[in-house]
Amino acid sequence: MITYSLRLSIILGLLAIILAGCSGLPGTGQQDESLTASATRCTDTFVPHALDFTTTTKSQPVRMFDSNGAGVAVDDLDNDGDLDIALANLGGPNAILWNLGGLAFHRQDLAHSDSRAVAIVDVDGDGWRDVVFTNRLGAPLWWRNTGLHTPDLSDAGFAQQTLPGVMAPAYAMTWGDLDQDGDLDLVTGSYDAELEQILRDSFMLGGGAGIYYYENRSGAFVGQRLADEAQALAIALFDVNDDGWLDIVTGNDFGVQDAVWLHSDAGWQPAQPFAATTHSTMSFASADIDNDGGEELFATDMKPYAEDPQTMAQWQPVMDGMHHTMLEGDPQIMENVLQTRQQDGAFANQAAAWGVTATGWSWSSQFGDLDNDGWLDLYVVNGMMAEELFGHLPGNELVEHNQAFRNDGQRFLPAPQWGLDATAGGRGMTLADLDNDGDLDAVVNNLLAPAMVYENQLCTGQALEVDLRWPDSDNTNALGAVLTLHTDEGRLMREVRAGSGYASGGPSRIHFGLPEGASLERLEVRWPDGATSTVDNPEPGVRLTITR
Repeated sequence: MITYSLRLSIILGLLAIILAGCSGLPGTGQQDESLTASATRCTDTFVPHALDFTTTTKSQPVRMFDSNGAGVAVDDLDNDGDLDIALANLGGPNAILWNLGGLAFHRQDLAHSDSRAVAIVDVDGDGWRDVVFTNRLGAPLWWRNTGLHTPDLSDAGFAQQTLPGVMAPAYAMTWGDLDQDGDLDLVTGSYDAELEQILRDSFMLGGGAGIYYYENRSGAFVGQRLADEAQALAIALFDVNDDGWLDIVTGNDFGVQDAVWLHSDAGWQPAQPFAATTHSTMSFASADIDNDGGEELFATDMKPYAEDPQTMAQWQPVMDGMHHTMLEGDPQIMENVLQTRQQDGAFANQAAAWGVTATGWSWSSQFGDLDNDGWLDLYVVNGMMAEELFGHLPGNELVEHNQAFRNDGQRFLPAPQWGLDATAGGRGMTLADLDNDGDLDAVVNNLLAPAMVYENQLCTGQALEVDLRWPDSDNTNALGAVLTLHTDEGRLMREVRAGSGYASGGPSRIHFGLPEGASLERLEVRWPDGATSTVDNPEPGVRLTITR
């Protein structure tokens, strides 16, 4: 293990070969950039900004399954240090919103629609992050980033391609180095209810749906079918058995039980590690919410967050049709579930104890330290619009407030004072520092309403942000790396991942909100292949770039 001083980035770059010889690891260099928080942006709330993008539908009035909307992903597409936004669309073109700084964006359409999920990952390991969309009826579509962006962004520098060997229909997807060989593998899941409705007999006889694991073998993907059928809205890569390998957790809709496959030398092994799961899983998010060094897994479902007569009257016709006949051993419950690992390694549902069993008709959920106090908070977007389900309501729409929760270390407390309780019908959502000021903003892809950025202007705390670079690997942004920040107030743990929430993805840039007055002792990085690096005494209020 190597220990580096934060201020020696230039020297470390020059001495990388020497250091590698001493440690057995490639050299790791840092460069720090200040996170420029502005005192004039301290309003103690989130400020909404409408984006030049709206997810539209092909059916009017909106019907199932257009009602599910589409996702959003954020990361740096032109390697300029600013995080860009990619938005999926059902009825119109997908788009990239190039970050020009100061929360100004330039829209660049990508000539494709009918999309669901979106991810920003470096598929081919060339140092440029690509954009991948899933589609309603076919295999994912890869927009390969050539890096040849014109200065005026008239040419986005993307080439539309198919992923070699990836042919099965996919609604949900996630990316990661599941076999720890230094490149990115892919997991996809189909949403059979929609495919059956649109394709009918051709789908029933085609046999191309289900859950697939695609192993990346020198740029070609070799598929393994893990399940013949699926109603997958979300897929999580989560180390279920705490053995250092990522496992696959699939969240299914329509009362189909969620499915888990554990990594093993003998291949993917099905497992049932959870005593309770959501009935209609809409979203997964995982994080260390209690700062004990282990991750929890949160799944969203559909349950009213209030029980007043007006709310229940809006929900009642739908709830009457959602009765679920429980079979013996069925773990499903109709509410959110928070999986927490117990001392014996088993999981227990602690959603009630943490105050998050019900967040409405919930879609994307994300953990992030929104108030920079060292505890990961929770944001959930919600709402529903469908003629078949809510024809008794104006506009066929269930209008709900998005739900924000502040983590006090023991429980999630509702935080309506933050101003994140919009009612625009959120579907995809992610959290990222879009203005480089050291706090997390929220990006929401609404349905039939403009996508929004909610600018974080809370008046609390500092942050440390970290970019990992692994240029000698095909996993150039070190997806799967685990970062642990040791402070005199305790330790904070984060994992680099590409996909989270519903149909969405956050940046590979890691954000640590810092406890007030805490001294930063060291930052440890466990790379995806198990190698480790350490930065001693990192400074708060900077963004570190660590290049292995």
